[in-house]
Amino acid sequence: MTEGQAMTVERVRAFHRATPFKPFTIRVADGRSFRVPHPELLSISPSGRTIHVEFGDDDFSTIDLLLVTEIQVTPPAAASA
Repeated sequence: MTEGQAMTVERVRAFHRATPFKPFTIRVADGRSFRVPHPELLSISPSGRTIHVEFGDDDFSTIDLLLVTEIQVTPPAAASA
C-alpha cells in the first residue's frame, strides 16, 4: 500500500484470499502489529468495518479497519542449502 491510500476491505480481502496464501502482518495507527500466518486465523465482519485476528488459545483482537495503516507480506524463509 502506498502512502496516502486508505485501507479498504477489498485490499484486506485480496491479501486474505491470495492463492497461494502468503502470511502477512497488519499494522495499525498506534504502532501495534498483528501477524496472520494462515487465512483461517482472520475473519472480516459482514459490514467490512472490522477484522478479527485469532492467535490461538482463545486469544484474539478485533481491529477497526479505519485504523489499519499497512499490510506487509512476510517473505518466505530462505531455504537452507
